[in-house]
Amino acid sequence: MRHSYKLAAALALTAAVAVPAVPAAQAATATSSCRVEFYDLDAIEVAESDGKDEIRVRLLPYLYPAGWVNMRAGDDADPADFNIPDITISGNTIKSYSLREVTPPLVGAGVELGAIEVYGGTCGTLDPGEVYTYTKNIVGTYEESFWYVMKVRMIGQ
Repeated sequence: MRHSYKLAAALALTAAVAVPAVPAAQAATATSSCRVEFYDLDAIEVAESDGKDEIRVRLLPYLYPAGWVNMRAGDDADPADFNIPDITISGNTIKSYSLREVTPPLVGAGVELGAIEVYGGTCGTLDPGEVYTYTKNIVGTYEESFWYVMKVRMIGQ
């Protein structure tokens, strides 16, 4: 009986030590950083009364593209239309992809219609190469009511 008590105690101690090792092993496969890319923009309704918006995306202090992208209701814009704005993030960082309506011919930062914020902490949940796509409806009123569906994707590194 004494040996079975020692065996039970040893097994309990082994189980207690082994349990924390499982999350640590899983954490080792997750990434500490990821690349975030502007992925897609769909115009459901546009903000200007002329039926056409001139759109740029702001990421950090940069505006993409150098000019603007014309968007009408039903249009779809892809990353290449905006010169593929991307960034690498990690940890507790928060970065914002801001959708901007600009007025040509002298376009600047324009008016923010809305934004997607991405969190570096999400990278810790992704394996290398794993992709997470974040979609946000950006709705409101400027000259007219507008509705855009904006997507970014996070790729574990």
